[in-house]
Amino acid sequence: MTLGLLREATRSRLRRGIVAASALVVSAGMVGVAVPQATAAAAPAPAPAVQQVENPYAGATGYVNPAYAANVEDSAAQAGGDVGTRMRQLASIPTAVWLDRIAAVTGGSGVNMTLRDHLDAAVAQGADVATFVVYDLPNRDCAALASNGELLVSENGMERYRTEYIDPIAEAMSDPAYANLRKVAIVEPDSLPNLVTNLNEPRCQEANSSGAYVEGIRYALNQLRPIENTYLYIDIAHSGWLGWDSNFQPAVNLIGDTIKGADAGVNSVDGFISNTANYTPTEEPYLPDSNLSVGGQPVRSSTFYEWNPYFDELDYAQAMRTAFVNAGFPSSIGMLVDTGRNGWGGADRPSGVSGSGDLNTYVNESRTDRRPHRGGWCNQSGAGIGTRPTASPASGVDAYVWVKPPGESDGISEPNPPPDPNDPNKTHDPMCDPDAQNRYNTAYPTNALDNAPHAGRWFHDQLVMLVQNSFPAL
Repeated sequence: MTLGLLREATRSRLRRGIVAASALVVSAGMVGVAVPQATAAAAPAPAPAVQQVENPYAGATGYVNPAYAANVEDSAAQAGGDVGTRMRQLASIPTAVWLDRIAAVTGGSGVNMTLRDHLDAAVAQGADVATFVVYDLPNRDCAALASNGELLVSENGMERYRTEYIDPIAEAMSDPAYANLRKVAIVEPDSLPNLVTNLNEPRCQEANSSGAYVEGIRYALNQLRPIENTYLYIDIAHSGWLGWDSNFQPAVNLIGDTIKGADAGVNSVDGFISNTANYTPTEEPYLPDSNLSVGGQPVRSSTFYEWNPYFDELDYAQAMRTAFVNAGFPSSIGMLVDTGRNGWGGADRPSGVSGSGDLNTYVNESRTDRRPHRGGWCNQSGAGIGTRPTASPASGVDAYVWVKPPGESDGISEPNPPPDPNDPNKTHDPMCDPDAQNRYNTAYPTNALDNAPHAGRWFHDQLVMLVQNSFPAL
């Protein structure tokens, strides 16, 4: 049965149940028919509300996106051999679905599965939880160019975001056919973090002065929070972005105040997510103490870490969680970490702690993060698949999840590319050019892969590399 027929059949069954119940009521009210009071009270009772759980991933079977699985199978056939065999394992691993434009929700050019199609597929699979990325704010991704969105503040973007994007998401997710499915929404990655650090960018200034990011996120929370069996996590960037003392607390304040302004206040969210679509390792096993002294200097003062005290995502996520609880959020909040591409395995992975007495040599020989600079975010060379999705892996962490599906590009590498016909606002970002320098520190290259397609498009060569460098190994 196709997804469309499956959805129609599901709705038909619901309609038949409603019609049958209505017929009973009409018959009971017919003139001349004496119906005992007890019979009238025997009409079907409404279904009991689904119990909200503290951790939606605990004990749950995750939704496997059939479109992603098909791309993996195609790449596995193309790769062949041992790499192809290892790659096929990915086809059964849950990944998030990115709702990165209106058409991804309601249908349109280039969309093979709408939000309802995915929800139907999840129900058909018998999945317990499905993860969706809510990602279409006006002036989206305001400090980059690779994944610019379709909506602009200056072109009625806020109204369209509410009525054409969030409202249809809420309508679909609130359908009783999906009541038993745990629906996780990752709310607007790379939005509020940009307001912490990138207000020098004109589009970020506009997103800030117009209130588009704050108001848009509050609207999304207000519409999605009341839906039963729905769980909301707000993006907190990653340790290599907001980990510095100068960024950490301002981020907690801005993100916290945004959530507190929603209808349910601090109870509007179930937690936060770090490392979305990024590459920072979950743990740095050979650099556990950022204050360790080497050569008379703390490790965090090294050239690579630049005085940032958080070297990995687990330490950062747990510290952020503590900060939000201290800011008034309930102690039940949990964290998610995107581990899809932060494995950093392969031949270049260190096997132990450096024995050097020179600070930078010690760090460079000990770190598993092999990027030249932590600011590298586009199709990073040498990266590998990380820990498989895992529920309750550490204290305060709800799950390790794969939000950015491994094998989907971060942005196009060609400096003068043709526009993406389905996402014309996505353009080339110099951070995706393998021949350019990192804009956060021009002493280093971008470390981006060549021959990459537009953001979100399938990138076979990247997937081959990610499989070869997976850690733990596939």
